[in-house]
Amino acid sequence: MRPLFHPSVEDITVEAILHALSDPVRVAILIEIVGSDCPQSCSSFLEIRNQAIPKSTLSQHLKVLRESGLVRGERKGVEMHNTSRCAEIDKRFPGLITSIVNAHNIQSQTMRPRRRKANADR
Repeated sequence: MRPLFHPSVEDITVEAILHALSDPVRVAILIEIVGSDCPQSCSSFLEIRNQAIPKSTLSQHLKVLRESGLVRGERKGVEMHNTSRCAEIDKRFPGLITSIVNAHNIQSQTMRPRRRKANADR
């Protein structure tokens, strides 16, 4: 099996982080990993936002998150366990991930009522 690529903290860039978080599914995955006290297996993310995610798509999302430096993946038997690297990133870019997560949470809260209203108008 090929070893997993994890960039060193010095090689992590803001552009790579922003690219990785440009997809709402990847943001949701990162939020779950950041909010967890223990490593999350890939199977934890087979459903995001009440939407099924195919395993191949999920693998690709996690690869983008890993290669951007946001998560660390570790093989445990047949599963991959993912942990946040936000503490490491915060040393390089203080407050960046916290600001992005907070902005996502604010956006999610303000968008929910609009979606409900839009669906009620149909």
